[in-house]
Amino acid sequence: MAGRLDGKVVGITGGASGMGLAFAQAFAKEGASVLIVDLNPEAAADAVKTITDEGGRAVAAAANVTDRAAIAEAIQTGVREFGRLDIWFNNAGFNKPMHLLDVTEDNWRSIMDVNGLGVLIGVQEAAKQIIAQGGGGKIINTASMASRQGYPSIVPYCASKAAVVSITQAAARGLAEHDITVNAFAPGVVATPLWKQLDEDLMSIGDSQRPGQAMEEFAQDIIRGRVAYPEDIVGTAMYLASADSDYLTGQVIMIDGGMVLV
Repeated sequence: MAGRLDGKVVGITGGASGMGLAFAQAFAKEGASVLIVDLNPEAAADAVKTITDEGGRAVAAAANVTDRAAIAEAIQTGVREFGRLDIWFNNAGFNKPMHLLDVTEDNWRSIMDVNGLGVLIGVQEAAKQIIAQGGGGKIINTASMASRQGYPSIVPYCASKAAVVSITQAAARGLAEHDITVNAFAPGVVATPLWKQLDEDLMSIGDSQRPGQAMEEFAQDIIRGRVAYPEDIVGTAMYLASADSDYLTGQVIMIDGGMVLV
């Protein structure tokens, strides 16, 4: 039986852990060849091994998403291995909580660089490859519920994810003539290494007093009654990567269990 992504080549930044790894594994099982791009080369190599051990096709590339040359080279790693690039996920993200009145220029720039500029670079470099090879493609960006509401201890993160929404809309308009769709999805509270670090950071600035408290408090507003796990987001990612979403572009799909109703 044919997989939903048979013959497709998918690149994923932040693909060595959390949601990115869950996506990579699911895409490989549906027939895709996967390019795992991550800041951590060892973790990327481990992720590739996990996929290839199960009979999938994958290759790793180490890159910082804020480094245009590194992202361009990472894409070419996938092209050399698999021949082309069809789908690109700008999934890597970063957060460092600080109280509203304590936010520094360095805090702002570091988060905006990874989450905003990194997405722009990814969109540009992926689109250049897709345009050069012809045939159209898909670009998918990881936004957040924080793109729709502001929280005072993560102001730069909220702003950066709002930027992801704007980049998604602008790129959808700008790349339509090349048969490239651009969409985003907006998770809520997802149990990943990012949230584990966030939990520790929120304790360090006094927003919570014990491990797990921050997640529990955020989860109180989830209509579905629990936090998400990466596997809960895979179906939406698969829809955006597959032909099922060919007529969708410039959109942000909220997948937060009902925290933010827009």
